[in-house]
Amino acid sequence: MAANSDLIKLYSGRILALAADIPHLGTLASPDARVKRRSPLCGSTVSVDLRIKDGHIVEFAQDVKACALGQAAAAVVGANVVGATEARIRKARDQLLAMLKDNGPVPDAPFDGLEVLLPARDYTNRHASIMLSIEATLEAFEKAEAAAAQSCA
Repeated sequence: MAANSDLIKLYSGRILALAADIPHLGTLASPDARVKRRSPLCGSTVSVDLRIKDGHIVEFAQDVKACALGQAAAAVVGANVVGATEARIRKARDQLLAMLKDNGPVPDAPFDGLEVLLPARDYTNRHASIMLSIEATLEAFEKAEAAAAQSCA
């Protein structure tokens, strides 16, 4: 029974509130890149569309089909990603992964809202879903930058 109690505590009111209010849901009409990521363990998916200009995300949209933890992570990412650089997204991704897997600190601002997911450290089967949005965003950024570099060549 303790395991069920711990799992119920994991889905706190804050996590559920974030999951219910994910910013930038949908798709972009003409994104610079579109990436879909899927967690093989649970089947959660996140698709990210973005447009970049001068090395920063200027438009962002995401389609999120994930558990409440994945949705909460997507909400924090969506609320803070516009204006971010590739380096900032990469740092947030690395910090989130370290927070979950290595008891690392909470990601730096503006992604410090991901601290709400600290209780998920002990639930390794949920980590892939939590990582989907930030990983899809980074992959889309890299894809957009590569396409822009190729069109200039």
